[in-house]
Amino acid sequence: MMQFFSRRDMREIVLWVAALLAALVAIVAAMRHIQQHHLEQMAGESAVQWTRFVAGSVPDIELVMAGGAVTDQTLDHLKRLRQTENLFRFRFYDPDGDLVLSSDDLGPVADGEAALARERATLQPERREDARQAAREATTLVRLHEGGAAHEPAIYSEAYVALVRDGRVLGVVQVDVDQVAAANSVRAAFARLALVVGLVLHVLAGIGAFYWFRRLRNQRRAEERVRYLAHHDVLSGALNRASFSDEIDTAILRHTRSGTGFAVLCLDLDRFKEVNDSLGHSAGDDVLRQVAQRLFQTVRQGDQLARLGGDEFAILQSGVRQPEDVTRLAKRVIAKLSEPFELSGQSVVCGASIGAAMFSVDAVEKEDLLHKADLALYRAKSEGRGEFSFYDASMDAQLQERRTLTRDLREALEGDQLELYFQPLYEGDGESLVGYEALVRWRHRLRGFVPPSEFVPLAEDTGLIDPLGRWVLRRACAEAARWPEHLSVAVNLSAAQFRNGDLIEIVARALDESGLPARRLGVEITESLLMSNTEQVISALRKLSAMGVRIAMDDFGTGYSSLAYLWRFPFDKLKIDRAFTQNMENDPKVSLIVRSIISLAHSLQIRVNAEGVETKHQLETLRRHGCDELQGYLLGKPAPSDVLPHLDDDIAPGGMMSSHAQLALPGLESKAEPVRQAVAA
Repeated sequence: MMQFFSRRDMREIVLWVAALLAALVAIVAAMRHIQQHHLEQMAGESAVQWTRFVAGSVPDIELVMAGGAVTDQTLDHLKRLRQTENLFRFRFYDPDGDLVLSSDDLGPVADGEAALARERATLQPERREDARQAAREATTLVRLHEGGAAHEPAIYSEAYVALVRDGRVLGVVQVDVDQVAAANSVRAAFARLALVVGLVLHVLAGIGAFYWFRRLRNQRRAEERVRYLAHHDVLSGALNRASFSDEIDTAILRHTRSGTGFAVLCLDLDRFKEVNDSLGHSAGDDVLRQVAQRLFQTVRQGDQLARLGGDEFAILQSGVRQPEDVTRLAKRVIAKLSEPFELSGQSVVCGASIGAAMFSVDAVEKEDLLHKADLALYRAKSEGRGEFSFYDASMDAQLQERRTLTRDLREALEGDQLELYFQPLYEGDGESLVGYEALVRWRHRLRGFVPPSEFVPLAEDTGLIDPLGRWVLRRACAEAARWPEHLSVAVNLSAAQFRNGDLIEIVARALDESGLPARRLGVEITESLLMSNTEQVISALRKLSAMGVRIAMDDFGTGYSSLAYLWRFPFDKLKIDRAFTQNMENDPKVSLIVRSIISLAHSLQIRVNAEGVETKHQLETLRRHGCDELQGYLLGKPAPSDVLPHLDDDIAPGGMMSSHAQLALPGLESKAEPVRQAVAA
């Protein structure tokens, strides 16, 4: 209980209790005062009434008040008045406050005078003063007494009533009334009232305490929530990066004191982006929650789990004695996360890759340990999905090289150091040139030509794919605007352009700046792109088509749902993947598949392009199947804009390029075909 209340809460409780006690004391004091006032008021009213009765009924009252002789008749009358209920004594004073008659001394005249003399001698001075004051002010004074002498009631009142006749004060009558019964009655009434007030106060105090405790409980929960949020990831319930860092500091201190070993494992989901893109962020969040639950079930007590951001988690494994301890945990985690996740009736598989670094083996500093575990994760992902790797010193060099290449690529973009090459596209007869496909090339100042298969994925990983795609689109449109009217240009688009939401404006701006008609621009997308945010992609494609831009599906037949996309969006062209083209000679079934694809596309009024044409046999087979468009090394290799076939006066018969137009690119002579990459605008 004491842990629940803070010092501030205890001070507040003490103040509440003190206030309640003060209220009770104040109420008791107020009731006592009211009770006394009520008794005095009752006594005063009774005394005034009795005095008036005496003044009107006692013979020779003026003579009595003046201290004159009292007749036997007057004495008898006064004796009867003494029998009035609750009246146990009365005294008559003259206007100067001198006692002239007392009910205690009513007897024979001689005896009465002697008794009166004795009583005058023993009369308390304050009573004479009260009598003088009542006479002087012509008013009534009331005094309430408790615990009187033995012959007096326990509670009685003294009322000094000025007897006034014709505006003249005749004297003062002291009326002493037994107030025991009245006091008991009043006290009983006030006791009942006090009980009611007390109950009301208790109820109010209870209600106040209830709301105070509820507010305190809510405040505690809010404070606990704030503390929790300060140390944990809201989505997964795992530690956040800052808290995980603190746990590593604690583990290092524990290692220093007792030599307890530990390791850090960084893990990343392999297919999380696909889930996020295809099913939405809500499904992605659900996957992350399920991942955290499985990890909590897998790690041992004492191990710490953290979510570092996105789909990246980390585990602080304690009690590590040898690398096999880390390997066993990593394998359990990989096996657990390779199981399907259930998402609103759908089953998806993500899997995970893990990298690990051991303290005092791979690093002795926290930042270095995290860095090397992250490097190990990078190595595991580069080796494939669902892999585990320890830190290897050679990875530092690889990472440094990657960082350097990223910096150089950024400088190449900013310095306009990239080049655009164009591969010819021919009609199905292999003779009539119809356009080119734009392909980006990078001639590094030190390394020479960097393969697109190396720098395009790097651009995608580092966010440079967006400016790279914009540059390709603008440059391709500007080059094509100088070509003959019948030639078109094709540009590959990536998912980044569609995610940014400004693709339509970028294409429109490129066409407007170059003056190229929209019908001469073709954009190519892959089937995998359609799998992510399908409605968004199809909406953008419809807008491009409405502008007059031609839309082509690249690498047809290698995706998952090609036929479904054919009827959802009217593509202008299908591009058969080079794998089909090159295997037609080796497998008759592949030739049948190609013919079926062409037939299907023609029935939907869609043109067909075949990539990777490298032999005359392939060319002849595609002609027989009715393929509309061809490209490949047999017809023309990618080349700079100043040596394209339509600029060469020495074009070989049948549309074939002359020898100088088919020279292989520097650094790519050994490849059968350049690796063509999709780039984003």
